[in-house]
Amino acid sequence: MNIGIIGGTDGLGKTIITYLHDEFDVAISGRDHQKGEKVANMYDVDYYESNTELAENSDIVIVSVPINFTPSVIREVAPYMQEGSLLVDVTSVKEEPSKVMAESLPDTVDYIPTHPIFGPRTVNLDNQVIVLTPIEKGPWYEKVYNFLKSKNMEIIETTPEKHDEMMGIVQVLTHFSFICSASAMEKLKVKISETEDFESPIYNLMIDMIARIVSQNPYLTYFIQTMNPNGVKIRNTFADAVVELKETINNGDESTFVEIANRATKNMGDIQAALGRSDKAINALSHENIILNEKIGETVGLKHIYSGKVHIGILEKVTKDTIFLKKGNKTRKLKLSNIEVLSPEDLYEWKIDNYNHIVEDISCEFNKRVNLEIILETIKNIENIISFSIIDIYTGPQIQDDHISITFKITALYKEAIEKAKEILTGFGGVIR
Repeated sequence: MNIGIIGGTDGLGKTIITYLHDEFDVAISGRDHQKGEKVANMYDVDYYESNTELAENSDIVIVSVPINFTPSVIREVAPYMQEGSLLVDVTSVKEEPSKVMAESLPDTVDYIPTHPIFGPRTVNLDNQVIVLTPIEKGPWYEKVYNFLKSKNMEIIETTPEKHDEMMGIVQVLTHFSFICSASAMEKLKVKISETEDFESPIYNLMIDMIARIVSQNPYLTYFIQTMNPNGVKIRNTFADAVVELKETINNGDESTFVEIANRATKNMGDIQAALGRSDKAINALSHENIILNEKIGETVGLKHIYSGKVHIGILEKVTKDTIFLKKGNKTRKLKLSNIEVLSPEDLYEWKIDNYNHIVEDISCEFNKRVNLEIILETIKNIENIISFSIIDIYTGPQIQDDHISITFKITALYKEAIEKAKEILTGFGGVIR
């Protein structure tokens, strides 16, 4: 099956390549042809300079371009879609793209407006939410649904209108309030770094969430605001709420403030569940710091959560934000927020996959009464031994009548592990030949 991604050179479109290119023949297009060729080579997919040519050669076309360009791109490729093919968009508003698809596509082409409720930094689809807003469920719908289900995604089916109403709260209101908070801090000339010594866990979490939103492409956040049909009403209501609360506090109206706070609290739903989730998030902020402080002076493996690169070395020091990892004569500084600590099992597996293995054959003479099962089990349990097996048993003229010569093949990560194995063999009464 050929899947074409329009806008596959950046953002979510680029991330979608990673989800699909192992199972399907993927091609991409984009405005920056130099970048497009580079991304195509990186993921071993095809690149088209023309959106319409991509559409002509695809069974499924995924439109992953900025929201304001989505309607025009749909209109551009609609006449070139193959008969029996499928058009999908992944924008965060659904009414306008759905309307344009219905108007522009021929009856022989199916379409499913979708919205993945996650961003380009998401590394896998497991338990991620995706919204499907089909006007009608055509021949492709069940196939797409089953594929998403096979990836253990949480699928929400609704109308384009209901989707945009909900996204008005989930995106428009939250983005607007967060950007307002960040803008107020800028107007107050607040240096966030100076607040760190005074920050509570809740403040720390809130700052991270605000930073995550304001650091997004500002054009994307602008069009999320302006292209959601509920945006004006939501922003006006937020502004009214801010003014009401400001005036209530400035006027010293304690009873009205308490009334507003209580009404807002009751509307928040399951408060206990919210407290539980936020407690988990707060605890997660300090969890790896605690683990790392217990491992100072030991060899650790640290995986960068975005690049996937693993750093291994002696853990020298851990501060609030920085890890100091020594490898040889050099000390590397790593941001605590960007790494995860590999478990001993994961670190060992990584070493097996990435380190050169040392292989050695060892011949050893034993009394025939020796228990080989115990020897094998003991040496296999030595740290950094990958495998240990018998490859030959010999009883020839050079060997005493009541003895046998056994040749073992041993594979290890380090020479020291092989030397330890030799010590154990001689400890069982063996004589290395």
